[in-house]
Formats: sequence, structure tokens, C-alpha cells
Amino acid sequence: MFPSIGIPELILILVIALVIFGPGKLPEIGKAVGKSIREFRSASTENDTKTIEAKNDAKKDEETTTKK
Repeated sequence: MFPSIGIPELILILVIALVIFGPGKLPEIGKAVGKSIREFRSASTENDTKTIEAKNDAKKDEETTTKK
């Protein structure tokens, strides 16, 4: 669907970000982006865990009702 991003594209993105934000602001932006990605992954994993637990609980409930 999307072409992969290679080294030349990454360099171009870095140069554009450097021009737009400047060298002083770039580390702060990188830190904020990293934190956002970490929080997103954590929330995604937590959501997946809750979904799996809900499915397992539903399966256990179904098994107990069919045994009666």
C-alpha cells in the first residue's frame, strides 16, 4: 500500500524538521514524540489484554451455562 521510507527520505524529513523547528527545539520535539508513541503502545497493549480477558470470561460463562 505505502512505499517504504528509505534513508534518503529520512534525511529529507530530518532536514525539513531542522529548518522548520531549529536545532534547539528538535530534541524537545523528539522527546515528546517518543513519549507519545510509548503511551500509545502501552494503551494499545492494555486494551488488547482487556479484550482477551473479556473473551476468556465469556467463554467460561458459556461453558458453565452449557454444562447445566
